[in-house]
Amino acid sequence: MVERAGLLVDARLAAFIEGCALPGTSLQVAPFWSGVAALFARFAPENAALLGTRDEMQVAIDAWHRGHPDRPIAQGDYQAFLRSIGYLVSDPAPFEIAPDRVDEEVAQLAGPQLVVPVLNARFLLNAANARWGSLYDALYGTDAVAGAPPAGGYDRARGNQVVGWTKAFLDEVLPLTGMRWADLTDLRVLTGDGATRTDADPERLLLGIRRGPTGAYTALKDETSFVGHTGEPDQPRSLLFRHHGLHIELVIDRDHPIGRHDPAGIADILLESALTTIVDFEDSVAAVDAADKVAAYANWLGVIRGDLQASVSKGEHTAIRTLAPDRAYTGADGAPITLPGRSLLFVRTVGHLMTTPAVLLPDGGQAPEGILDGIVTSLIALHDLKGLGHFRNSRAGSIYIVKPKMHGPDEVAFTDRLFDAIEDLLGLERHTIKVGIMDEERRTSANLAACIHAVRNRVVFINTGFLDRTGDEIHTIMQAGPVMPKGEIRQAGWIGAYEDRNVQIGLRCGFAGRAQIGKGMWAAPDEMKAMLAQKVAHPRSGATTAWVPSPTAATLHATHYHRIDVQARQAARQAEPVTALDALLTPPLAAPGRNWTADEVDRELDNNVQGILGYVVRWIDQGVGCSKVPDIDDVGLMEDRATLRISSQHIANWLCHGVATAAQVNATFDRMAAKVDAQNATDPRYRPLLAPDGPGLAFRAAKALVFEGMDQSNGYTEPLLHHYRALAKASDAVDLG
Repeated sequence: MVERAGLLVDARLAAFIEGCALPGTSLQVAPFWSGVAALFARFAPENAALLGTRDEMQVAIDAWHRGHPDRPIAQGDYQAFLRSIGYLVSDPAPFEIAPDRVDEEVAQLAGPQLVVPVLNARFLLNAANARWGSLYDALYGTDAVAGAPPAGGYDRARGNQVVGWTKAFLDEVLPLTGMRWADLTDLRVLTGDGATRTDADPERLLLGIRRGPTGAYTALKDETSFVGHTGEPDQPRSLLFRHHGLHIELVIDRDHPIGRHDPAGIADILLESALTTIVDFEDSVAAVDAADKVAAYANWLGVIRGDLQASVSKGEHTAIRTLAPDRAYTGADGAPITLPGRSLLFVRTVGHLMTTPAVLLPDGGQAPEGILDGIVTSLIALHDLKGLGHFRNSRAGSIYIVKPKMHGPDEVAFTDRLFDAIEDLLGLERHTIKVGIMDEERRTSANLAACIHAVRNRVVFINTGFLDRTGDEIHTIMQAGPVMPKGEIRQAGWIGAYEDRNVQIGLRCGFAGRAQIGKGMWAAPDEMKAMLAQKVAHPRSGATTAWVPSPTAATLHATHYHRIDVQARQAARQAEPVTALDALLTPPLAAPGRNWTADEVDRELDNNVQGILGYVVRWIDQGVGCSKVPDIDDVGLMEDRATLRISSQHIANWLCHGVATAAQVNATFDRMAAKVDAQNATDPRYRPLLAPDGPGLAFRAAKALVFEGMDQSNGYTEPLLHHYRALAKASDAVDLG
């Protein structure tokens, strides 16, 4: 550790900030650290007080539920109690948010959003480059079309399926006059010189499409959807269209294996896909010490400056992956146009709960990690605002920070003041740092309008994180009674109320045309057919974005934003009344006196415990914060701390109310450990949960999450995960030493 303005800073972090993050920003080392120290002195005590308020409220809520066992819960009495302890507050007078300098990807466009772990450079580059994706590849390589891609080279029959699907999609979103896309034999851009067509004035025609050897042309029904091309007008290499604000590029190459068999020479269709990407320092990573934090900050700096690279092995060859450049076209009017080649990047810092050993305060305590993240990630983003990198992230001149796991408007207001102070530290104009509110905690959902009001001049994002929201629901109502099985919780009325209120309140507060309204993750990355069938509900709800688990999924999900006019859906919902708070605050409790069968309890325990073990063993032993984990039926699901929070709190609740016994849960852990070990048998880095010399750290951590679950603040898993991961890293260091 080294001393900096009264703080003890890990030498690796100090070296990174002073040698990598500060140079070029015009900020000087000594004044910077003095400002950081003053910022911690001001905000760390308030951070701790807010956490204390959380715990005090939970104690009061537990006591109220124990004293009010009648069901259903009397909402009048319940809400009066919640108001008496400050859990519920009054809604503000009607208002509209007023952020400025907001990029169009956030304020005006609707499209998919990726969340990527900052510690994985290859994934980070893939996500940043997922602004554009091949629709042909996304369909060919997934179950989105019938059958499965055969092993080996290109399969013509499957390719024909993909081409047929795609051209039917083009007929829907880019309809032609008098014909279908499958009928085309030629594509070219007309200038009006010598062009002929049968159904319109050629002088007004920008896109010409030959219908056959006659030389007659047809065109798009909406000629304004054609925006540009590459190559020569009579032999274009690609044609660019725009629909619902999103771009579609047709790649034309008659020498390509696909293009040579296409009547019009179309070799691929590219969709503008992940408009925005959240670079995640939180749920999807395992960062427990200064070394982890510095690695995360270095990747964020690399992607902001545009020099991040990652090696990718392909057989005997190694490729170097870098950020994609911007894309250049000749516009419909003949002038050059440039489109972004990369996703607009947000950063998600950690919440208010955790502290970090990377910085020690003057009293010897660890610094709040969320405050450190806010300072360092904003400092790094300053490189973008000053144009120090190869590319620009925010062309509007903003920094986008998603702040997770805030409980109610007081905590949101704290974040607003913190961002004010960080702007002052870095010499930024007020409200340069924008904030995204994760609507994933019960107190935030119940007071969403007040939370938005607290950051009304910098908020650009609200998102329903239904997984964490479910975990917080269970912990908050822990003493009210046993909760339903997880499958029933997903169908309970409060979930619908939660999702509806998020959109309704966002629209009431003026989000349309100013900020994103987001929806949660599709958790099954291999089930794209189901995603195409179900996730269309998100744009249909009026949400402008929704999370997807991969660049491939982003391209497929982008088709939903072409099929649904989100602006029209928002306009239709503007006058909709906000769903009653009663529905949101009706907890998903099992019916009084429910007869729990042994099979029902065993199935639920098996499902929960297998998911806990499958995720925790990778987190503790390998430092993998988010991955595709086989579920109990061997279906790969994206798991992170939010899913872990649900499963651990669910079992803790059933233990609390006697639905399951400790002996049953222990037996389930032993049985499911064998299953998880078998599922990971081919992983050379895997350590068995139940080794010959006894249970490992991962197994002990998983059990602690359940048996100590009621005692964890708001049911969060981070404190125990960090503790056991730090032990595992220390053990590995001893073994290597």
